[in-house]
Formats: sequence, structure tokens, C-alpha cells
Amino acid sequence: MSKEITITVADPGMPQARELLEASHALMESLFPSEANHFLSVEKLAAPHIDFFLAKDSESALGCVALADFREYGEVKSMFVAEKARGRGVAEALLSHLMAVARDRKIPTLRLETGQPGLEAAHRLYERHGFTDCAAFGAYKADAPYSRYMELSL
Repeated sequence: MSKEITITVADPGMPQARELLEASHALMESLFPSEANHFLSVEKLAAPHIDFFLAKDSESALGCVALADFREYGEVKSMFVAEKARGRGVAEALLSHLMAVARDRKIPTLRLETGQPGLEAAHRLYERHGFTDCAAFGAYKADAPYSRYMELSL
């Protein structure tokens, strides 16, 4: 029996969210050198221009994603699905929700930075949703060997 997934705005400091973020940070630290990790701290995810979304079923938190609104574009941050929830469509639901919120806010473009190699499943998710490779943006460096930059016009 499949459990329904709900997605809500949440406080990234709440215990279930913090647990997901800590697992995400640990994964990134295991894959990439520290200078190549661009994840935001729990505190920075609580900034006024960032909305943090939590995916849950009736029993537990399954995944998270954040939307940083920079007006001229939105940035996808902190996309993560708990290992136990992978393969259930959680990432698809989170990304679709974030895209709908961005469209409702009339954000013209979504951008993201993701790591490589090692996150090919995430790359495929973004590609399925229409994201394509782009140049580095914001404070990211163009010559970052572990980074892949992607964008989607909404």
C-alpha cells in the first residue's frame, strides 16, 4: 500500500528537517572536497528570501528542497531524499512543487548548482524536468571542477 506524500513549507531547524539536512550534508562531504560543497547551513536556509519545503508521509519526513528567490531567478537548494524513501517519487514531487511555486511567483528562471560525479540520478531528474546546462551564476566559480550548473526557463 502506497503512502500519500504531502509537501509543506517548514522550518529547516525543526528536528525532522534538520535530520534530513544533516544526512544531505554528510553525503556531500563524502563525495566532494569541502571547497566544492555549496550547501547552506540550517540557519541560512531560514533566511527571509528562502522557502524550505518538506515532503512527508503519515509516518516520517521523506525529503526536502528549498527555493531561494533572487527576483530575476530562483535557485533550487538542498534537494535531498532520505535513502529509505528513494524510488517512491519524492524527488519528482518536491521538484514539481518547487517549480509550481516559482511559476506562481512569476520567477522567470530556475537555476541550480549540483555536484559531479556521483549525483547522476539528480542530474537525470533535472533533465527530465527540462533543465539544461548553463554557465556559473551568482557567486559560483566557472572553473569549479565538481560543479554542474543547470537552468530552466519557466
